[in-house]
Amino acid sequence: MLLRRATCLSLLIFIALAATARAGTVGREQDIVDLKLGQRVQVDDGTCPAGQVKEVRGAKMTDKGVARTSTCVSRFGPKSKR
Repeated sequence: MLLRRATCLSLLIFIALAATARAGTVGREQDIVDLKLGQRVQVDDGTCPAGQVKEVRGAKMTDKGVARTSTCVSRFGPKSKR
């Protein structure tokens, strides 16, 4: 019984960490809500050159929340068809 609880707890912790570590992809920058410090989100809105995608990062803390920066980075994997 104790082993089963430990396994379930480990699985829940793993899922929570995996969900926060991955970079998500959205279609518009306005779709990014509650950006956290250090978080990276890829925005596929067509503003970057071919083979690249915009990456928005939570750069630093300000008194109004997390300040964002954005740059074009190489796209990993095949380009999604629109």
